[in-house]
Amino acid sequence: MADDIDRANEQAQYLLDVAIHRSRRMPSSRVSAQFCDDCDEPIPLLRQQKVEGCETCISCQELREARR
Repeated sequence: MADDIDRANEQAQYLLDVAIHRSRRMPSSRVSAQFCDDCDEPIPLLRQQKVEGCETCISCQELREARR
């Protein structure tokens, strides 16, 4: 049971950290990020070019959408 609570707390902390990081960023002119805001992995160049203003890699974007 404690492991489930620990995992839930870790996920809540992660989401809070991501939200804080996003709120501190300066507004962009829709330029895509080179590195994912969530995992810091490089965002593929094709994604940067095709998705104007993208902030995340495909995997992290899928996770964001699954959480909604």
